[in-house]
Amino acid sequence: MSAETLTSSEYIRHHLQNLTFGKLSDGSWGIARSAEQAKEMGFWAINLDTTIVSFVLGALFLFIFARAAQKASAGVPNGLQNFVEWIIEFIDTSVRGSFTARNSMVAPLALTIFAWILLMNLMDLLPIDYLPLIAHAAGIPFLKVVPTTDPNATFGMSIGVFVLVVYYSIKMKGLGGFVGELTLQPFGKYGLPANIFLEGVNLIAKPISLALRLFGNMYAGEMIFILIALMGASWASVTFGSTLLFGSQVVLSLGWAIFHILIVTLQAFIFMTLTVVYLDMAHQEHH
Repeated sequence: MSAETLTSSEYIRHHLQNLTFGKLSDGSWGIARSAEQAKEMGFWAINLDTTIVSFVLGALFLFIFARAAQKASAGVPNGLQNFVEWIIEFIDTSVRGSFTARNSMVAPLALTIFAWILLMNLMDLLPIDYLPLIAHAAGIPFLKVVPTTDPNATFGMSIGVFVLVVYYSIKMKGLGGFVGELTLQPFGKYGLPANIFLEGVNLIAKPISLALRLFGNMYAGEMIFILIALMGASWASVTFGSTLLFGSQVVLSLGWAIFHILIVTLQAFIFMTLTVVYLDMAHQEHH
């Protein structure tokens, strides 16, 4: 939706609204046409844009790497094989530096997390209005194309990591060892209430920090792109010196996009690294 037909606040709200499917106030099921309707749908509503874009990007990641594996050769590798091998080597080196135990699942998990989150983050570099305008022309009221700006997506991934951490903690230390860490550390049996509080907070903080760190950084980046688009619409309407002003806006957009590439890559790497570190901690035997 064009910023020229909306006020600034309406434009921002429109770009921050997900395409939400759920139960409407009249009892029927459908797509919310406003933020108020989406709120009324409650917990069981589904953000269709987040879900669909996430699955499409996940399928794209699998297709690219499967394609590279099928065409891999022992001779001189092609460009795609070189790229995939570079990423795999990078992830393998990172995992070896963070994970001291032995588990054949960790490296593939780290690769999946890094590549999937990176692809989702890179959607933030698409022009802010293009896909929403196409969706609006097709009758779709809202479209957020960056899944990691939706806390439902980031918390979903972090909860998955949390489940793995708890699973491997119990598997490696036993149920008694896992419960013992929560109840007897760091103050011994006489500090049981404080132990449960401190260790419980430490355990729960892991998925929360993973989710909020990724969401917060990507949400802030999206907001800056929205504000730059608003400034571009304002500057383009200036008659005197509009060419200079619009040129300045383009330079500002490109400058932020180049810097943002570092942010989206770093956020994917941080999420992956912390996941590996948490899993390594879960694999440490109880003493």
